[in-house]
Amino acid sequence: MLPTVKCPNCLAEAEILNVLTAQSNQNVIYTCPQCHYEIKDIETSKG
Repeated sequence: MLPTVKCPNCLAEAEILNVLTAQSNQNVIYTCPQCHYEIKDIETSKG
């Protein structure tokens, strides 16, 4: 079982692989599958 992420907008939970998209600049984009809320350019420990 993969870790889940809770949407800060609608509080829906989804598996991490279904909500995070890696960018070429080492940042990620979060997109909620329920309400389509999006957070761009989330910095990672490498970015």
